[in-house]
Amino acid sequence: MKKWTRLKYHPNTTLGPNGTRITSSTTHADLARRLAREGMVLLKNDDNALPLTDGVKLAVFGTNQFDYVKGGGGSADVVAPYAHGLNDGLAEKEAAGQLSVFAPLSDFYRESVQTQRAANIEVGRTTQPALDPALIEAAARFTDTAIITIGRFSGEGNDRQLKPGDGDYYLAPEEDAMVAAATVNFAHVIVVLNVGGVVDTNWFKDDPRIQAVLLAWQGGEEGGPAAADLLVGDTTPSGKLPDTFAGRDDAYPGAAHFTDSLDYVDYTEDIFVGYRYFETFAAARKQVNYPFGFGLSYTHFAISGVSVAPQAVTTVTTVSKAGGTDGQVEASDGFQVTATVLNTGDRAGKETLQLYLSAPQGQLGKPAKELVAFQKTRLLQPGEAQTVFLRFNLDDHASFDDLGKIAKSAFVLERGDYALSLGTSVADVETLDWHHREPADRIVRQAASLVTPHQLAKRLLADGSYEALPTDDVQKTAVNDGSARVPLDATLPLTQVRRLTPQPVDRPEDWNDPSVAGLNLLDVAEGRGSLADLVGEMTNGELATLVSGIHVQQSVSNTGGFGGLPQHGIPEVMTADGPGGIRVERNIGQSATAWPCETLLASTFEPALLQEFGAAMASEMKENNLEVWLAPALNIHRDPRCGRNFEYFSEDPLLNGLCGAAEITGIQNQHIGATIKHFACNNKEENRGESDSRVSERALREIYLRPFEIAVHLAQPWAVMTSYNMLNENFNAQNGEMLNDVLRGEWGFDGLVMTDWWNRAFHAKEIAAGNDLKMPDGEAGNLIEALASGDLTREQLETAARHVLELMLKLD
Repeated sequence: MKKWTRLKYHPNTTLGPNGTRITSSTTHADLARRLAREGMVLLKNDDNALPLTDGVKLAVFGTNQFDYVKGGGGSADVVAPYAHGLNDGLAEKEAAGQLSVFAPLSDFYRESVQTQRAANIEVGRTTQPALDPALIEAAARFTDTAIITIGRFSGEGNDRQLKPGDGDYYLAPEEDAMVAAATVNFAHVIVVLNVGGVVDTNWFKDDPRIQAVLLAWQGGEEGGPAAADLLVGDTTPSGKLPDTFAGRDDAYPGAAHFTDSLDYVDYTEDIFVGYRYFETFAAARKQVNYPFGFGLSYTHFAISGVSVAPQAVTTVTTVSKAGGTDGQVEASDGFQVTATVLNTGDRAGKETLQLYLSAPQGQLGKPAKELVAFQKTRLLQPGEAQTVFLRFNLDDHASFDDLGKIAKSAFVLERGDYALSLGTSVADVETLDWHHREPADRIVRQAASLVTPHQLAKRLLADGSYEALPTDDVQKTAVNDGSARVPLDATLPLTQVRRLTPQPVDRPEDWNDPSVAGLNLLDVAEGRGSLADLVGEMTNGELATLVSGIHVQQSVSNTGGFGGLPQHGIPEVMTADGPGGIRVERNIGQSATAWPCETLLASTFEPALLQEFGAAMASEMKENNLEVWLAPALNIHRDPRCGRNFEYFSEDPLLNGLCGAAEITGIQNQHIGATIKHFACNNKEENRGESDSRVSERALREIYLRPFEIAVHLAQPWAVMTSYNMLNENFNAQNGEMLNDVLRGEWGFDGLVMTDWWNRAFHAKEIAAGNDLKMPDGEAGNLIEALASGDLTREQLETAARHVLELMLKLD
């Protein structure tokens, strides 16, 4: 196939066996179901209430059994062929003779959902109807076992409500009544949570009337059947929590200032995010109901033969190209922990070992524990053992000294003793017989002071006190409201402006306009000319249009694309939203696989499985003639309020980075581009277009940029998407320190940087700062003006255009 044939013709060539479509195929549905099973977390299982006994009779409470939430709203929403909820999963087991469901109760909830749908109540928003006592009595005569289903929905653009009784973080009054009806009338009660993020767990944690709780997350199109697989014991749960579940919403350190203002958020908790906070402070630890990394199984495991040895480990923190080294270097302080995991129970299952580092407090202060490695076993049969290896590099976990207490703007390992603990959650660990001592403060890597805060007055320290930070009178940058937008001169020759209307192309050779002399992109791809020469031949107007997106739907995409200068043989490259699957245009009669949400994927603690998911995603992209997937999303779960947490992996930078790198590898191995987003500190949805995230340099380096750094170094994504928000008084999209100095300079990123859609930054400032592409369209006229005024140089514009074209050259 000639290069870019798919891009030019959009033939939708099927990629499945025997001419079938792989998109929405049973193969991908099976993978989605397997992913969902691997990531669901068993939170509670008193008296071995689960798995259900064969032939059990069930009474199922809650509209969620029909009002199933496959994933959150916004860019992660997917037009799927179906979304099978818990009722579908239980019906499958009933047909197999494994259980029976009390139909009148389920019919009651089905009719309620249908009525609420007719009243335009959206998915995940239904309320629980009042129960007829006679119906409850009949259900209790049928069985003594009840399942309570609870669903939650959130979406892009809005944050969650955490007030008691609002039916989001906490139960609504109608749900309280439903829970009371079940717990009073049934001896055995099981809860299934179909949620995208952290919710209240107090109502079941210590209630002996509720024996078991399955955190099923938002499991994609096959989430209900996957949950049923676990409930009946066809599969053993192996998911682990990627977040800390505290007893109260205000127990999280970010809660104190989350709603102070629509204009800014003060990250006063600094590096103490998630378990780093709860494990460091004794009072906070008491607030934890279920710790990070926690998850039960139907079987039991024993850990033995633990040893620690020096090991040459490839470091994640590499020397950048600017520093003279291309790629990864071997670690000088690498270690390997070896342990044997034995299945001592009577069911097959998997266990995840987690390795945590405890560093000396020194002058900078550190969290009590920090995840440095994890490894999930294969499926172990009863009596079977596996030796696992956990490797880490101590240098990767140095502290960033932003105030110069030891060495300003350096990553430092402070002198003192370092310890390791190994276990199955952050709270269930044993200290290893290993001690490493740094005899003196050691600078691991010297960086620069970049993206400093101006208005953040204080931050939390490891002893519980607050440290004052320097502030000044620097104000937030101006916001682009579009009023000054200058249209590109319509009198320019056609060779200088994009054809805004899709043009038919009858033959491949017609793509390269013979009326235009000079190089075309295919010449560059086939070695007949250089990219620098091609860009050099392009006019200012052509360059300005090339770095502006195409807000024209040429395919099933609903996000548009970029490129489209046929006079230079430059094709149109179409994008697709993620990370829940490819988000195709609605009402065109086409669907795609709806995959589990990213939080569930992180709960698998199995990057290799996520690489398999990435490969499947790439095949659906390719089959639908889409070339750049706008995923994965790597933002940190700073606080449960963020309405988009379901779209992000976890509260831990390492887990985020490794999950993201695995997905990227699976995607880009098939020559489909991955786009890591949202760079960076997009941890709140309210007023996300202008809100200023005020973050210390240390927290920025160690927590919020770290997942992106890991993904860049391990997988080299082809694209990065900047976030809507400001970071320390300036838009990320036009911040040269973030893009040119950190991303490209320190980390050696050599791909494309694009904006989020319809952001509020200025296009000329973005190009000057290293943001190559404005989406879904740009301000080409303003770029021409900026060139004339000297605010933008031709060299900067050519650099951006070159990055756009370099990505295209990677595509098939």
